[in-house]
Amino acid sequence: MKTIAFFNNKGGVGQTSLVYHLAWMYTDLGLKVIAVDLDPQANLTSMFVPEDLLEEIWPEGNSPKSIYGAIQPLLEGVGDVAKPHVHNVARNIGLIPGDLRLSASEDELNSQWPGCLDRKQRAFRVLSAFYRVMQSAATEKEADLVLVDIGPNLGAINRASLISAQHVVIPLAPDIYSLQGLRNLGPTLRRWREEWAERKERIPVEELQIPTGQMMPAGYVVMQHAVRMDRPVKAYQKWMERIPGAYRKYVMDEEPQQITVEKDPCCLALLKHYRSLMPMAMEVRKPMFFLKPADGAIGAHVKAVSDCYQDFKALAIKIAERTGVAFS
Repeated sequence: MKTIAFFNNKGGVGQTSLVYHLAWMYTDLGLKVIAVDLDPQANLTSMFVPEDLLEEIWPEGNSPKSIYGAIQPLLEGVGDVAKPHVHNVARNIGLIPGDLRLSASEDELNSQWPGCLDRKQRAFRVLSAFYRVMQSAATEKEADLVLVDIGPNLGAINRASLISAQHVVIPLAPDIYSLQGLRNLGPTLRRWREEWAERKERIPVEELQIPTGQMMPAGYVVMQHAVRMDRPVKAYQKWMERIPGAYRKYVMDEEPQQITVEKDPCCLALLKHYRSLMPMAMEVRKPMFFLKPADGAIGAHVKAVSDCYQDFKALAIKIAERTGVAFS
């Protein structure tokens, strides 16, 4: 079972939509998937779950059916992580729902980070909480793959989320903000990897299951902007040209190369902006590439749906190759 996190500390790059569509694509390719919403904004959850069912996941008071409910006993000092609730989205897709209350765990996750250096058992229990919840859910559902959606910041929640992942895929947009994000993200990932490696050597209880903290970069996905009448494609081209060098320098810690995005082996995909399909897909609550004529996908939309399917299939296969995910 592989765990892949999708992360960029720059928001608005289509990351949640990417996770949502890849979850559906991997199940279409025969895998069992657990999607995990570790963004306190819980946008992935709202994409998967209709509003009427969200009230069951987020009732007034406690939230036993969300990720926060699973770690709440540990945070409150009344127990360890609880058995996670996995919402059955489809036959082979399970969701660990997000929760806006997850933000309340930030201070505790931050304060326990130095405690690992002092061999404090509680520190390791708190920092491995997300990992152990994901492992429990994946084992219960016999999942082949765990896809993790993470919020756009470099705080303690995301640090605990990322050390739980074996691989990291970085969604980007062709703009200055994504390049700035790479400058922050790459060195931070390396530092967290090194710091967790130092900490995990000091665990005081061998039986506690903790993450390895690999979080190895698997590559990047460029989510293209829609073409606008007042902003020609050339406005984005200069940023596209800088992405390969910035990724190598800041994320891979390698010497930059003069290469285009299209020829860069670190580029997993250059995804189109399917702006005509997304509103339609959101209305019928299904991925864009599963839209049918009955959903309104007629005329030129038919080819767009087919192209979308092929694009996401190619991306899913490439990510699988990079991360060692095997198809049955």
